[in-house]
Amino acid sequence: MSILEMKVPSPGESITEVEIATWLVKDGDYVEKDQPIAEVDSDKATLELPAEESGVITLKAEEGDVVQVGQVVCLIDRDAAKPEGAAAPAAEAPKKEEAPKAAEPVKAEAPKPAVQAAAQTYATGAPSPAAKKILDEKGVDAGQVSGSGRDGRITKTDAELAAVPAMGGSSLSATGSRASTTTKLSVLRRKIASRLVAVKNETAMLTTFNEVDMSEIFRLRKLYKEEFAQKHGVGIGFMSFFTKAVTRALKMYPDVNASIDGDFKINYDFCDISIAVSGPKGLMVPVLRNAENMSFKGVEANIKDLATKVRDGKISVDEMTGGTFTITNGGTFGSMLSTPIINPPQSAILGMHNIIQRPVAVDGQVVIRPMMYVAMSYDHRIIDGKESVGFLVAVKEGIDNPVEILMGGDERRGLEL
Repeated sequence: MSILEMKVPSPGESITEVEIATWLVKDGDYVEKDQPIAEVDSDKATLELPAEESGVITLKAEEGDVVQVGQVVCLIDRDAAKPEGAAAPAAEAPKKEEAPKAAEPVKAEAPKPAVQAAAQTYATGAPSPAAKKILDEKGVDAGQVSGSGRDGRITKTDAELAAVPAMGGSSLSATGSRASTTTKLSVLRRKIASRLVAVKNETAMLTTFNEVDMSEIFRLRKLYKEEFAQKHGVGIGFMSFFTKAVTRALKMYPDVNASIDGDFKINYDFCDISIAVSGPKGLMVPVLRNAENMSFKGVEANIKDLATKVRDGKISVDEMTGGTFTITNGGTFGSMLSTPIINPPQSAILGMHNIIQRPVAVDGQVVIRPMMYVAMSYDHRIIDGKESVGFLVAVKEGIDNPVEILMGGDERRGLEL
């Protein structure tokens, strides 16, 4: 018999363990080579585990198990014959004549009057003095407690075990569902929680705010949207304008494009921009490498590709590793203003928000413009207030006047049209 031991491959550097999130096959199924058999969660991403060979699979780990990289999680019998007419064996349904008959429902006899009376006494039995004191202190109505003493009397133990009514209500008013569900957080969610707490505790995080006028970007998108899509095969969105504005500002304020390593500061000559994308497993931050060299078309195409991978669960750890600055857009969910949290070991993050038509003063006149609040959170240990405010003003300049600032004065050439 030729048995293959399938071990957990290394998802990426520094990852030593993963969690079996979901088995996509059942024990005893026939699997094809390269068929996804499981989803595993690391502290950075959710990845698919493909079958290394074809054969009948035997599972050696349960869903929710945390396993080490290199640990055997299943066996594949390569000598097992493939079932005819199916890629994987399905459990045969029992034949009709062999199907067990449903048990006849047993009719419960109506309780006799004496039993009914006893039950009523049990439900409404009086509390003992000690039990009454405890119930009064807890604010629990005695009529809601079942007594275990003689004739339904409520004992001291019954009172101690009685549930305290929810705050804002009484034991007599709880008529809706009181159910709750407990689920284990995934490795990814636990890692995110740990990192966020660490950022709050280990950085001197401050946030500065400004607002941008989206009028020119609206005009450019309306004017060139169809032509851009026809030529480049991708739409022109807001994120490319913000990415171009950010990379320009990072060159002007290099300390924003830096990180701390112990007693040292590391400045980066490149702009690897992390773009926050909401996926089925939570917020992911795939990275645009050397975004400073990308055109509008390049930014949009790369963002589309990475976002699709995140939503399909195909994103790799390498595609989310690194990054020197993050852009997150809470406006897609309707957020008007927020204080985004730094994505370590980076030192700053830009938060975009929703766009609202608001009255603003322009050249002494009140006009209606599409306005957006922007927020930049930064690590005050290496970024001073002057740099943070200057950086955000530089971003604002690029968004308010994209043709002159981001496109060199020629909008068609800037969009490669």
